[in-house]
Amino acid sequence: MRDTTVLISGASIAGPTLALWLARYGYTVTVVEKAPELRRGGQAVDFTGETHRIVLERTGILDDIHRRQTGKTDTILFDEAGRRKAVISGDFTGGDIEILRGDLSGILYRRTADSCEYLFGDTVTTLTETADGVHVEFEHAEARRFDLVIGCDGIHSRVRRVAFGPEADYVAHKGYYYAIAGATPWETPADGPRERAVAHGWNTPGRLATSGGSKATQLYMFASPAIDYARDDVDAQRRLITDRFAGMGGEVPRMLAELPGLDGFYLDSLSKVTLRDYTRGRVALVGDAAYGTTLGGFGTGLAVVGAYVLAGELAAAAGDHTIAFPRYQEIMKRYTKLADGSHPGPFLAPKTALGLRFRNWFLGSRGMDLMLKYTDHAKNDIELRDYPALVGA
Repeated sequence: MRDTTVLISGASIAGPTLALWLARYGYTVTVVEKAPELRRGGQAVDFTGETHRIVLERTGILDDIHRRQTGKTDTILFDEAGRRKAVISGDFTGGDIEILRGDLSGILYRRTADSCEYLFGDTVTTLTETADGVHVEFEHAEARRFDLVIGCDGIHSRVRRVAFGPEADYVAHKGYYYAIAGATPWETPADGPRERAVAHGWNTPGRLATSGGSKATQLYMFASPAIDYARDDVDAQRRLITDRFAGMGGEVPRMLAELPGLDGFYLDSLSKVTLRDYTRGRVALVGDAAYGTTLGGFGTGLAVVGAYVLAGELAAAAGDHTIAFPRYQEIMKRYTKLADGSHPGPFLAPKTALGLRFRNWFLGSRGMDLMLKYTDHAKNDIELRDYPALVGA
């Protein structure tokens, strides 16, 4: 396996996790990332239950995550007149462990920077499979040959588009958009504060705006059919949010006034990726590229588990992707079923006044407790092989 070369597209969470494991197993790994540097900040992500704990522990990053974890955030919901209507518990929006995405990415990058090659500011443009590998052309770097190519590049995956087909064939818009804004630290101080935080939120039918807490400085969500907008025009996206939330009461006018001065802005649709196959020839997809559901609450855990499983199956099969890829797909197809019905839009921003009243009632009901228990059980519905023990890593 020491002569096996692997290209990973994406340097957020799934990509560096996969790189870490493949390097341990003796692969020669290159990671390409379209951003010019490691992405900083971002909202908090979380892990829940025994399955996630085992993978993080075996990966060797659990203690690092504990040292930089954030506190959970309870979101108090108000109407436009300032009357308190309901509370979304941080136990629902967070997990057992919560950490800023940028902090987690930094932990993984440091663990792989010396053992893997990173190409920042570049992206894959073409993939041509040959009898003994994949010929890869990049936007900037010289073309190269790799034994395997893995797409860990998110819900708008370039690798998926090049190897599998147009995004519209695999990504379904779920009727909502969300935006986050506000700089978060490059890294939370080790052993820093982890107190439970409080955010405030305001709902009207089809709209939600929240301010504060550890998830993001500002978060907006609104119901809408698919919008044709430029993904690289951040100023236009900010104006879109300002237009959509104009006239909303509570603290929203204050939030919109602050919005132009906040960096770390990101807008995207709530969408779901559905593929029959996660692999094609010598190309495989991991994380959101294969089974993403935007803001569904499962994405980071699925990404880390998927990377662990794919690397482990490759190692167990002595690098034979024709054996490892089907095994990876079989395991992850079952595990990703837990995210199939996960769609936060209608729950966080119901489209009708009646829907809002019912949601507010449900948040304080016994049904909410049962939903939390089901979600926690689903995140642990997988039997993990101890790949490091199997291959002696």
